[in-house]
Amino acid sequence: MKAKALTSKGTRDFNSIQVFKRDYIINTIKSSFNKFGFSPIETPSFENTETLLGKYGDEGDRLIFKILKSGNFKKNISDSTLLSDNLNLISTNISDKALRYDLTIPFARFVVQNQNEINLPFKRYQIQLVWRADRPQKGRFREFLQCDADVIGSKSLLQEVDFIHLFSDVFNSLKIPNCKIRINHRKILIGLSEVLNLKDELVDLTVVLDKIDKIGNEKVINEIIKIGLEESLKPILIDYLSISGDFKSRLDSLKKLFKSSVIGLEGVSDLFSIYDLIILDDLNSSELILDTSLARGLSYYTGAIFEVNASDDIDIGSIAAGGRYDDLTSLFGLNDVSGVGISFGLDRIFIVMDSLNLFPKTNNSTIKVLFTNTNSKYIKYITSAVSYLRKNNINTDFYPDTNSLKKQLKYANNIQVPYVVIVEENEFESSSFCLKNMSIGNQQVVSLEELVKILKK
Repeated sequence: MKAKALTSKGTRDFNSIQVFKRDYIINTIKSSFNKFGFSPIETPSFENTETLLGKYGDEGDRLIFKILKSGNFKKNISDSTLLSDNLNLISTNISDKALRYDLTIPFARFVVQNQNEINLPFKRYQIQLVWRADRPQKGRFREFLQCDADVIGSKSLLQEVDFIHLFSDVFNSLKIPNCKIRINHRKILIGLSEVLNLKDELVDLTVVLDKIDKIGNEKVINEIIKIGLEESLKPILIDYLSISGDFKSRLDSLKKLFKSSVIGLEGVSDLFSIYDLIILDDLNSSELILDTSLARGLSYYTGAIFEVNASDDIDIGSIAAGGRYDDLTSLFGLNDVSGVGISFGLDRIFIVMDSLNLFPKTNNSTIKVLFTNTNSKYIKYITSAVSYLRKNNINTDFYPDTNSLKKQLKYANNIQVPYVVIVEENEFESSSFCLKNMSIGNQQVVSLEELVKILKK
């Protein structure tokens, strides 16, 4: 039976135009990474299961794609295990590897494994695919490219400041207007859990807070009551959710709210320091916002956390995010190494730029000139000229089949080649070439050397 020609759910093919546009975004981000002093690394597409599991919280663990052990794994597993209701027990017996969920945990593993070869603080960027067994929807895929930058081995808040400027540099270079760089702090969230007497429910609390944009304040309050909020403490939550004003005004409100929480005040102090160090004029059209509802789902964040959204006109979710993670490398045996990192969501940035028509004009061909092929007796003459142009670093191709000139010119138009070289009897006899400019339609007969000069302009 013939297979259906369909991509797997949550994955996509990309045509040439889309690839050119994606490369434009990637190269822009990469340029900013280099400008800010980051160096590239790459890690494998899959890791040992124990490297990934338990690092992202229960929700993250459920979204990790596991890889079956090779060979006949069933022969080493008892029937009772296979029939067990314990999915974790079954999973560990049939799978020992998994596709990476993000680039941060593999980076932490890389740092520990290569600790004797790298210098701290270590600044790296990584642009690679990740996979999540998520429910596909607009802007959310099962296979997607992440563009990460991290600094590990420094506790300085200057790193957070630099990342805020990096966000601005990338989105200014891509000409995406009115980006909102939202910032909060995990210690502020812990402080909130303390003043609400929900310290043991911190994870549930942050999960609910993260839904505020979708369900609103009232439903968030009801959800937090369900996880154990005492009625007498409800006014504190209402005050927290009602915090408004400019950046410093919001911090002042938090300072009053967290009088009884030392850790909450530490978070407020960090954000005061970060804000004071920001060069606001360098943020261009981007806006820095203290968002006290920002929680970020990943459990390894310990300090400042970030999310960036495009203009309010585009409902796509965050297009970049990140945060501070203290001692993440301790998961692999290397203690007291703090890090901070951010990630750009290429696919969502693509959707934003496509919606706003921000991409520079592109075509679907990498070649500058195409040689026509209307008679087999010209083939050696044509291929010799093609080779000469390529040696002069001119992207050159030829039409492979002998066919009508009309059909070949139509093909050249369809793939948007700027120039076509026509070789017929007169050109062949006089050792010349007819160069046609496809955008304006004019033609000129030139020598091979003249052809190179024109095409190199």
